[in-house]
Amino acid sequence: MTQSGPSSVDAILEQAIKQEGLLHVILNGTHKSIIRPLKIRGGLVYQITTQRDQQAFHQNVDPQTCEKHIKTFLLEPFKSALICTPEADYQISKNKQNQIRLLKHPPTRQKSLELIHNRSKNYLLKEGEPIPFLIALGVMSPQGKVVPKKYDKFRQLNRFLEIISDLIPHFPKNKKLRIIDFGCGKAYLTFALYHYLTVDLGYSVTIHGLDLKKETIEFCQRLATSLSYSNLTFSVGDIQSCEVSDAVDMVISLHACDTATDAALHKAISWGSEVILAVPCCQHELFSQIKCEPLNGLLRHGILKERFAALATDAVRVQLLEVAGYHTQILEFIDMEHTPKNLLIRAVKRKVQECPKKALNEYHQMKQFLVISPTLERILLGQ
Repeated sequence: MTQSGPSSVDAILEQAIKQEGLLHVILNGTHKSIIRPLKIRGGLVYQITTQRDQQAFHQNVDPQTCEKHIKTFLLEPFKSALICTPEADYQISKNKQNQIRLLKHPPTRQKSLELIHNRSKNYLLKEGEPIPFLIALGVMSPQGKVVPKKYDKFRQLNRFLEIISDLIPHFPKNKKLRIIDFGCGKAYLTFALYHYLTVDLGYSVTIHGLDLKKETIEFCQRLATSLSYSNLTFSVGDIQSCEVSDAVDMVISLHACDTATDAALHKAISWGSEVILAVPCCQHELFSQIKCEPLNGLLRHGILKERFAALATDAVRVQLLEVAGYHTQILEFIDMEHTPKNLLIRAVKRKVQECPKKALNEYHQMKQFLVISPTLERILLGQ
């Protein structure tokens, strides 16, 4: 055990931060703080957990902010501090003369994967393996390393493919699948789906993406051509004007705004699509319609009414899909911390059609209770 002066504390911290060797820190002062390293979205942060009045408050900070936090703490009156690194544990105290005492002990912690918050998952798109479309879209480096700023997108793509993988049993491998993607945007998910089905699983597919932005569509088509994705095509167009001559196996509509989601669901139902995937966005329609006296305590608050109306809109869509002969689920598409538009409707056409009486009764009860007239019902009745 050795003792050294206060300048050594700064050196220890600077070296530990530089070498990513700050493994565990306990700060006992006016409040108690615990600091631990986390790997989040491919980057290193430090989580500071501060305990006040039997409550714990968390914040994730970058290494430089963490170092500054500890140094600021050591300048103030405190009881004790413990800094753990792979080389040693450092116990720090301050005497009545405000002098820092530093004791060095053998290390109790080792740098290991146990310290990683988001542990490596068995992703369908493998990190560390160069994937051409991810490299072209800037998600991955040519060496196969996920770009830190794109890690959320990487996780979203894998979550989407996990949802797709559950649907594979519904598609015979000897059949060429036809998929329409409404509002494809820059087509991250479209490219991921094509890669997964053709390269990884060996399916024969044709995928067509539509979007209203001409420049975006031109970019996507150039990329598909450069990757030799011959059966992945894109065109400028909207949902309403889209017509097909052959059967469609899957319709995807991610983040179509407001009643555009209803138009996509209507198209999918009218085409008899085996699978429908929709992530609704900006559900404004029912906000101005809902009138329900028993819920006035909720509906008088604008924010609550907006959220309730969005959930009610999706519930209505699910009920009408059930009436139309689909088995439906609501899934979490991506963590709430990344986007509030995180609910995905997954609908799979029933092999044996059942009488929709129960689903229809439930829908009518909800409709009458909330005093609403949803777009999807009106366009389905028009059909």
